Amino acid sequence: ATAGKQVALSFDDIPRSAGAFLTHEERTAKIIESLRLAMVEQAVFFVNPGSLKQKDRSGGESRILAYVNAGHLIANHSYTHPSLTSVTADAYLADIDAAEAWLKGRKGYRPWFRFPYLNEGGIDKEKRDAIRSGLKARGLMNGYVTADGSDWHLEQLTLDAKAAGKAMDLVQLKQLYVASQMSALEYHDQLARDTIGRSPAHVLLLHETDLAALFLPDLLAELKRSGWSVIAADKAYRDPISKAMPDVPNARGTLAGSMAWEKGVKPRAYPFWMDTSLISAAFKERVLKEMDGK
Repeated sequence: ATAGKQVALSFDDIPRSAGAFLTHEERTAKIIESLRLAMVEQAVFFVNPGSLKQKDRSGGESRILAYVNAGHLIANHSYTHPSLTSVTADAYLADIDAAEAWLKGRKGYRPWFRFPYLNEGGIDKEKRDAIRSGLKARGLMNGYVTADGSDWHLEQLTLDAKAAGKAMDLVQLKQLYVASQMSALEYHDQLARDTIGRSPAHVLLLHETDLAALFLPDLLAELKRSGWSVIAADKAYRDPISKAMPDVPNARGTLAGSMAWEKGVKPRAYPFWMDTSLISAAFKERVLKEMDGK
């Protein structure tokens, strides 16, 4: 059992395409420096090796190496980021294998697989079980998350605003980013406590975004202020919940949510980040200073 409130940081979609504010190199450097200053021993970056071929992600391999050289881990997020419900199980496993061929033997590698879109098969239990068996046969563990604050949506709002030439209030954007991630973590922690009677070692899902690069210091400070300890990914994935394979009607989302669903535990409340339309409204009003009808 894990004492206290502990969370590891994970970043998806490495190398990610350009954001609204920084160059690729600036983003990587800022993320590394923020983790170093906060004394975060080890985060994990889930890689899509197929993205390295895309022109807007040139130099991605050197940035991946920079994360590893800073003491962080890399793991499998598939080769081309497919949604499991959109392809056959065989094609999906082949995509995983292609990513493994690139990852295996590299410094910092861990045999963990993060499902793109957190989609583990949806309502297709036969496909879900085929992938579970395929991962086991390959010696891969599910690189699950327990908490997800939909940071990808907030990042997309900034990209849309930039494309439209709109000014953004970065102070308000920072507050919205930190609040959404903290509410996601606290929500999932309470859900886990209600389900298994304790706070597990959490894994928070972030993406390699400009928002993470700009606001990680503020998020890490808020975590500390709220009593959270940021732990190594290796430690988080040794929690007993790593062996859980919930049997739920729809295999998709966070492990904390699936475990609660399996046991019939209902959330006490739903935070605003779960409705992306509310995030969009807050972004429009607070970050863009726009009001409906004006």
